[in-house]
Amino acid sequence: MEWTREMKYRRIEDIDAMQYETLKINTENAAWRQKYHIQPVTGLLNDPNGFIYHDGMYHLFYQWFPLGAVHGMKYWYHLVSKDLVCFESDDRTVDPDTRYDSHGAYSGSAFVVDDEIKLIYTGNHRTKEWTRIPYQIIATLTEDGVIKEKPFIEGPEEGYTEHYRDPKVWKMHGKYYAVIGAQRDNLTGTIVVYSSLDFKKWLFEGELKTRYENFGYMWECPDYFNIDGNDIVLFCPQGVEAQDDAYRNIYQSGYIIGAIDFNTLTMTHSNFEELDNGFDFYAPQTTVGRNDERILIGWMGLPDIHYPTDKDDWAHCLTLPRVLTVENGELIQRPIKALASRRMDSETKTIEVSQEQAIFTGKYYELLVYIESLSAEVLNIDLRVSDEEYTRLSYHTRTRSFIFDRTYSGALPENVEDTRRATVLKDDLKQLQIFVDESSVEIFINDGANVFTSRIFPSEDSDGVRVSSSDGQAKLTITKFNLKEGISCQNSMLSVKH
Repeated sequence: MEWTREMKYRRIEDIDAMQYETLKINTENAAWRQKYHIQPVTGLLNDPNGFIYHDGMYHLFYQWFPLGAVHGMKYWYHLVSKDLVCFESDDRTVDPDTRYDSHGAYSGSAFVVDDEIKLIYTGNHRTKEWTRIPYQIIATLTEDGVIKEKPFIEGPEEGYTEHYRDPKVWKMHGKYYAVIGAQRDNLTGTIVVYSSLDFKKWLFEGELKTRYENFGYMWECPDYFNIDGNDIVLFCPQGVEAQDDAYRNIYQSGYIIGAIDFNTLTMTHSNFEELDNGFDFYAPQTTVGRNDERILIGWMGLPDIHYPTDKDDWAHCLTLPRVLTVENGELIQRPIKALASRRMDSETKTIEVSQEQAIFTGKYYELLVYIESLSAEVLNIDLRVSDEEYTRLSYHTRTRSFIFDRTYSGALPENVEDTRRATVLKDDLKQLQIFVDESSVEIFINDGANVFTSRIFPSEDSDGVRVSSSDGQAKLTITKFNLKEGISCQNSMLSVKH
């Protein structure tokens, strides 16, 4: 079906209840629905937004177009959780219901001010001539709903285009700061910085000065935080050319790490590093968790890609939450420990690998793999295996190259270059933690030193796990955990009342 502009910018309130109920039922019964990842109840999910911990509860919103698998009129869908393992829907959503966000509530963040959760986001407004005007809006999450204030920034500053969005806020040294992704008039990407003493009047401070003056045409979804004295800036540059195995996706998501002089807004930093080496990772957002740890959640998808689920009018999911640390000057990502509460029964095998051998079956599970010894030139681990399909993880010992190959994994997204993603590990492969769901794989290598996140779309009968090696042998200890299905908190003490 061809989506017209009018269809994309319909509001959910404009369709009748029976039509929407039919859409929900069709979505629930569609192929490739996940078992333990956050996914849209209908339509399209993209960026995680408004991620915050307050009064014993995590709040997590996501960008949402309810009526189909296209980017149209965006809402913020709202979830709450005590542990980031099980979630419940919260009816206090951010709706595009003012002049300033008339064509969508675009991405943003959350911050606690005077014991109230403030939501800071970009309102997308279009004129009759379809000119975009971005407004940066503050709203308050109350017991009764979301109360919006007038925009605190109207349009872009001089020298920037209409692509001016995704505010992320924090407080430091008695002052509030906001970073916004921007495009200069010369069509290069950057991050701009604002500050405020009272969260009401905001001052434009200028650009964050980095070494990257011409690194793509737009920087989206900026984030700033400090871990153990290291200033870290996340952003998603668009329009970066591929370089060997780097920057292979249509858009990138990564970070620079170093030190920022906030008097001059100058950052001394490392090279830009991709956060994830897989096919499907974008627009991450972080918050400070219950134990003061820095937690990241990303969108397991990318813009301008057509996914196999589109035909059933739904698309995308979020990643599992990851805890970030800095170790030896590098950003490490580990799945949150609370995910272990999903584990049910398990089976452990220690195996000598040479010839191809099947070891487990399953369609959604967690694998822990320990490399006891490895003399083989290549080690392969295949997931979601059938006679015709498999998703292959390969490690080449001489080059330390780790490859994710979905050539034969099943249905493939369109407008994606190549079917392999690869990176070179800093250290020899010692350990893997792998989360497989109905239509995704998340791989944490060497305790989070590298991560691959990708969607896969296998057939129902593709449920095998097998291993093989070439030109030598390997000895592996592998534990497979069966995981609890569903993200609902029905068995927890969580309740949402408004």
